[in-house]
Amino acid sequence: MNIIIVGNGKVGYTLAQYLSKDGHDITILDKSKPALNRASETLDVMCVQGNGANVKTLIEAGVETADVIIAVTGNDELNMVCCLAAKQLGAQYSIARIRDPEYTESLTLLQKKLDIDQVINPERATAQEISRLLRFPFAINIESFAHGRVEMVEFRTEDRDPILNTPLSRLHSRYPRIQFTAVQRNGSAFIPDGSSVLLPGDRVYATGDRESVTKFFKQLGKDTQRLKSALLIGGGHISYYLAKIIAGMGVYLRMIEIDEKKCLRLADQLDGVMIINADGTDQEVLESENVGDCGALICLTNRDEENLITGLYGARHGVKKVIVKVNRLNAMDVMEDLGIDCAVSPKLTTANAILRSVRALNNSRDSVVEKVYGMLGGQVEAYEFTALEGAAYLNIPLNQLNIRKGILVSVLVRERKCIIPFGGDHIEAGDTVILIAKSGTVVNLEDAFDLSEIRR
Repeated sequence: MNIIIVGNGKVGYTLAQYLSKDGHDITILDKSKPALNRASETLDVMCVQGNGANVKTLIEAGVETADVIIAVTGNDELNMVCCLAAKQLGAQYSIARIRDPEYTESLTLLQKKLDIDQVINPERATAQEISRLLRFPFAINIESFAHGRVEMVEFRTEDRDPILNTPLSRLHSRYPRIQFTAVQRNGSAFIPDGSSVLLPGDRVYATGDRESVTKFFKQLGKDTQRLKSALLIGGGHISYYLAKIIAGMGVYLRMIEIDEKKCLRLADQLDGVMIINADGTDQEVLESENVGDCGALICLTNRDEENLITGLYGARHGVKKVIVKVNRLNAMDVMEDLGIDCAVSPKLTTANAILRSVRALNNSRDSVVEKVYGMLGGQVEAYEFTALEGAAYLNIPLNQLNIRKGILVSVLVRERKCIIPFGGDHIEAGDTVILIAKSGTVVNLEDAFDLSEIRR
């Protein structure tokens, strides 16, 4: 597809990097010459310097034949105007990053009037991601598929876990509704087969329906109790959205913010949340708030260093769940080495959401991509497909489909029922198919199979 990205900050650059690898024709539009120079030197993309809301600049970037325009500058209004102008000039699909909570309530009307096909709110999406992580204190990541019917939960194995040192084929009789879909060991990720065994310290994804996943972790002795209290450090947009999401769930919620005016505003906007005017990174303040007794510590200031130090302090004082926000993407890898498993990045969340949308637009005649989810540092990806009528792989047992090496058919959802498939199971038209593969190896569902012998 022909894709124009307006704004070459960290999000724009990350999008260009991945979408160009997917084989799309990418044009980056930005005012900054140094930013464009970096992109032209390191990526296979075209670069145009100028204002994304300027009609002349958009035409120069090829907007009249663009399949998708993605506006991810740091200015909400500029992103909206850019999408409006681009659609008027011929772009087929528009995506805008809009962050300000003031626009949230009127977002549907804004989208309709400005002809924006999709809006990405990084802070709100990050808050939703954090709310999922709070469900299981031990979980590193949680992602849902098939409208919430399938869950993938990433966790770290411990010495006492009864699933260790046993071939996965034997574990299936104990946990028939759970599949172990991806494993990372010593920094390297792989997709396990029946002969694989899990070792202490592995990062593992367990997949199944919501009820089966919860039951599985109870059997392992993991803490599946509902979160009772949380302490938020920083009163920015993410904290606001997160408080809105979890305040009505019976969670005792406290928020520490250093800016007194912001505290007063948050106190008016948020019911049932204790707002504390103090420096949340100050250890004396944390001690006075009994940080070790809270169920979760969520560090959401705008400084990575302060979030990290505060998170480490909480972890050392026994907080079961520590979540740290990072702005620099390369800091994500360092967190694990320092003992913090859960790190969230609004920029990465935005990039992943837009990537999923663009990939879903690029459907084949045999399947529809509903979702693409990067796992284990992007080494492995989970795909959600809808199988379409007439595809060559339909109604054939999986053990006769010659599934390509390094690809796993993880879950089938048929008439709202989740199926952990075996060799004798088959895919029917209309099924949701969750596929696991090494990053970059799959674009369409048919890529998973060697269909040369069964093509009709």
